[in-house]
Amino acid sequence: MKEMKVCLEAAAAGAKVIQSYHGKTFNIRHKGATNLVTEVDEKAQKAIVKVIQKYFKEDSILAEEGDLSTTRAASRRWIVDPLDGTTNFAHGYPKICVSIAFEQEENIMCGVVHDPNLKEVFHAEIKKGAFVNKKRIHVSQIKNLNQSLLVTGFPYDLENPDYENVPYFVHFLKQAQALRRDGSAALNLAYVAAGRFDGLWELSLKPWDYSAGVLLIREAGGITTHMSGREIRADDHALLCANPFIYQQILEQIRKVPISSRL
Repeated sequence: MKEMKVCLEAAAAGAKVIQSYHGKTFNIRHKGATNLVTEVDEKAQKAIVKVIQKYFKEDSILAEEGDLSTTRAASRRWIVDPLDGTTNFAHGYPKICVSIAFEQEENIMCGVVHDPNLKEVFHAEIKKGAFVNKKRIHVSQIKNLNQSLLVTGFPYDLENPDYENVPYFVHFLKQAQALRRDGSAALNLAYVAAGRFDGLWELSLKPWDYSAGVLLIREAGGITTHMSGREIRADDHALLCANPFIYQQILEQIRKVPISSRL
C-alpha cells in the first residue's frame, strides 16, 4: 500500500526535524492558557505535509497546527500530529512522538507513531497487523484489572466539566495495579498496542491524537471504543482502549464514576 510507505516517510521527515532541535533553544508560544506550540511543531508539520503532498496533492490534510483540508476532497484524508507531547518537549521530557494516519471514506487505513528518542516506529495497516520496527506486536494478556498497568492523560481545558478526569483517575487508583500519566496520548496508545500498557482511558482528545493509535490497537488485537462503550465516531473526544480481557472490567468501573452520565 503506497499510503503506508508515505506515512512512514512523512513521519520520518517530522522526526528528523524534531531531532535537529535536540539540545537547542527554540521559540515557544501559547495557544491556550496551558497549551503550548513551538516552532518545532510548525516546522515538523511543514516537513510532513511536504512529503504527503509530493505523492498525493489532492488529498485533504487535518493537522494539529492548522486545518489544511478546506479545499481538498474529504474522501481521502491524512490526520497529522507533528509533535505529540509538546509540553514534554518544551521541558526536555522525552515522551514525544509524531503521529500520522491515512483515512479513506472515514476508515483509518494505515498509521504510524514514530518516537524519535527511542527510535521506535509503530505502524499498522488495516487487516495486516501492527508492528514496531517491523516486529509484530500484540496487546497484553493481563486478565484482571487489579493486575493491570493503565494510562491516561489530563486536558488543557481544565475548566470544561466534560473533560473532568480527576474523578476517574482517583477511582482507578484503587482498581488497577498502577496508573501512569506521561503527556503523549499517541505514544500511550502505541504502548497499549505493544502490550506495555494494558488499557487507556482519556478525555479531550482530537483525531490527530488517536487515529493512528486506534488502528494500532485494533490490529494488535485490542478493543477501542468511546468511553461509554459505543463505537468511536469522528467527533469523539473520550476513548477507552484495552486488551480484550480487561476492557469490560474497565468499562464497568467507568460507569461507577458519577460523572460518567455526561459521556
